[in-house]
Formats: sequence, structure tokens, C-alpha cells
Amino acid sequence: MSSQFGEIVKVTVFGQSHGRAIGVVIDGLPAGEVIDYNELMAFMARRAPGRNKLTTSRREADVPELISGVIERDGSIVTCGSPLCAVIYNTDARPGDYNRDGGFSRTPRPSHADYTARVKWGGAADMSGSGHFSGRLTAPLTAAGAVAAQILARRGIYAGAQLLSVGKAQGSRFPLCPTRDDFVATASREIPTYDEGAVDSMRAEIKAAAAECDSVGGVIECAVIGMPAGVGEPMFYGVENMLSRALFGIPALTGVQFGSGFDGAASRGSKNNDPFIIRDGAVATETNNSGGIQGGITNGMPIVFRASIKPTPSIAQPQRTVDMDTMTETELKITGRHDPCAALRAVPVVEAVASLVMLDLLTIANKI
Repeated sequence: MSSQFGEIVKVTVFGQSHGRAIGVVIDGLPAGEVIDYNELMAFMARRAPGRNKLTTSRREADVPELISGVIERDGSIVTCGSPLCAVIYNTDARPGDYNRDGGFSRTPRPSHADYTARVKWGGAADMSGSGHFSGRLTAPLTAAGAVAAQILARRGIYAGAQLLSVGKAQGSRFPLCPTRDDFVATASREIPTYDEGAVDSMRAEIKAAAAECDSVGGVIECAVIGMPAGVGEPMFYGVENMLSRALFGIPALTGVQFGSGFDGAASRGSKNNDPFIIRDGAVATETNNSGGIQGGITNGMPIVFRASIKPTPSIAQPQRTVDMDTMTETELKITGRHDPCAALRAVPVVEAVASLVMLDLLTIANKI
């Protein structure tokens, strides 16, 4: 099994949710890039639980230890050209919550990977807290994205994501040409949504689901600004292809659409086409229904996509399942610590993945 993506900038994630440690290896980073560790930790804090009362009660420090790929120069941490490896030690693991009576390999949780992992690996996979399939693995992924984001920022390129909707609570999309200030303001809110007026309704949706021992899903919108035109390839190595492959590695992510997406399918070409214009002396488009990508190649407009996150499948309500040892139907009640809305903490993860893919695309195009 290879948990890796990227063509030149290759990202490999390792570890299990309740194992000793989790981590990431990033190969292909440019040498000589300064890593601001405080900035990295600030990015990590956006994903960490405990930022508010709407997340899991599991407490992890999530402090990445950079064990290779960097050197210290004049008091700064600098990439040295070799693979960067970051390790995060699990300090609040409770595998015993998941290993009673044969564990979930015996009675698989609905909509989890318990059953498919048992079929594939014959029950040998560590599925405590979902093991390698867990959202816990997004911590090292976020650390890797934080490094990529710093490298991109020096080139005037920024990725920003927001929680566009939670259940039936709907926010507003980013403006046609969002700014870095828009991203910073969004990330600073208790619920990272661009539409500040939607915070209360989103909070209410999450609390209502949690009060009923249930969960709720959401949609995340992400925009990347500053990418030059002409990056990407047609067909199978287009910007959409590269992003989608990496994004679907995020647990609970179920769909991705670019620009106008599925709404565009209900429109007409006369409405969905993006007229070309001259803006500030450069070619641009009047609208951005293409999401900044045409023919798999960037056109200079913001790259815009939305990703759906399903409701967290671990809920405390009784659910129907099967006993794999006796091959009989039974009932399951899940214990442990889980997010009532996985989409909330997935916002910076989507941002991180977008940054990593942009860095890879720019490296392929010899623009880094």
C-alpha cells in the first residue's frame, strides 16, 4: 500500500491513529527554503481539536519533529534538498476503546473502512480509531501543506479555504477575486467561513447533531490566487486531475467540483462561458465558471473548487452491522471520541493539499 501523491514533489503519509506516531515524508522540495516553525505551528493549530467545543475531545499536541531534510543556518530552519521527514508522536491514544470483543474487524462500523480492510488484509490491519484510514492522518498532511504554503507565499501564491455549508446552513462563496486578507479573516473565525453571518447557523447545525448523538456533513470551498497562466497538462495530468487525486486521500471527502461545477450542468453555454477581458493590462475573464482552469491548464484566474465532506460515520446511536465471526446480523454502539462535523477541521487540510499540489505543478513547469 502506497499512501503517496505527487510527481516531483512527492508526499508520503505514514502511521496509524492510535499507534506510536504518525508522520510525512516530502521529497522534491527546493533547497534553501526557510521554514518558519512558528508559522507552521499556527497552521497546525487550525486543524487541531480543542479550538472550540464543536470538535472531538481527543487532545494531541501535534508538534511535528523535523528529523531530516533541513539544516540550521543563521538561526533559521532551511531545507537542504534531501527528503524532509516530519514525525508527530501520539500522546492521547486509547487503542483499548476499539479492541473489545474482537474490535471493529469483527463488527465493522457502517460507512467505515473496517469491512473492506478486513477483506483486503485478512484482519491484520490496525483499525483502532480507523488506523491508517483515520482523520488523524491529516495532521502530518497539514504539516506538509504548511511547508508548501510558505514556499508558495514567497512567490505571491496563496491558498485559502472556507466552510461553505454545514448541513442546511449555507454561507456565501468567496468573491470573484479573493485576497489574502479574505483568507486570513476567514481562518480567524471560530467557524472558518467567509460569510461571518453564517457562523451562528453553522454552529447550531453542529450542536444539534451532537446533542442527538449524530453527525453532520459540509462543503468546503477552496481558492488559490497568484498562480500564473499556462501551468498544467491536458487530459490525465490536468490541474483538476492532480488536485482530485490528492484531495480524495482526505478521509470522509466524497466529491470535488471545479468552478460552477454541477450547477453549470444545469445552465447554458451563453451563461456558463467566461468572456475574456483585459483587467489591469492583462488577459482575464469576466466570470470564473471554469474555476481558473481550461483544458487542464491554469488561465491566470483564481483556481476554485468545492469538496463535500460526509457526516462523520462514528456516531453514538445504535447502528445495524454484522458479526463477521458468526456471520449473523447484530447491533453496534460506537464509543470513543469523534467530531460531530468532520468538515470543520478539514478546512485547513483541504488548503494544505491544494498548496502541495500547486507546488508540485509549479515544479513540473520549472517555475520553482
